[in-house]
Amino acid sequence: MDAMFYAAPGLIMACALFVAYRVVRRSLQLSSAWNSGLTAKARCLRMFTTTHGGANDTSVRTRLHHVYEFTARDGRSVRFEEQDGPATVVEGDFVTVYYTEGQETVATARRPSPVKNAAGTLGILAFLGVIVVFCVGFMVSYHTSA
Repeated sequence: MDAMFYAAPGLIMACALFVAYRVVRRSLQLSSAWNSGLTAKARCLRMFTTTHGGANDTSVRTRLHHVYEFTARDGRSVRFEEQDGPATVVEGDFVTVYYTEGQETVATARRPSPVKNAAGTLGILAFLGVIVVFCVGFMVSYHTSA
C-alpha cells in the first residue's frame, strides 16, 4: 500500500520531466532553425484540423496543422508538418521556411520570435517544476509521517 504513495507521484514526476525534455528540445530546434540563416520558399500542400475532447460535455480543442514542402539548398525535397500555424495560410500558398541542414533537417514556417519562444518555454518549465516540487514534497511528507 505504501508503494502507491511513492509510485503515483513518481509516475507524475516522470511524465512532467519527459514533457519538459520535449519542450526544451522543440525550443532548441526552433532556435537552431531560425539561427541557421537558411531559408527557402515552401508550398503548403495540405491544411487540416484535429479535434480532441467533446465527450461528456467537455470542451473541444481544435488544432490546426499544415504540411509544407520545400527544396533544400542541397537539392533534397523536404516535407514537414507543423502544428498551430496561422489560419490564413491555405493549401497552395507559399511561405518562407527556416531550416537546418544535416542528418536531421529541422524546419519551421513560424516567423523568428526568440523572446516569445523563450518566454513560452520558461513558463511551461516553471509550471512543470511546480508539479515536480509538489510530488517530491508529497513523498517526503508521507515518508516522514509514516
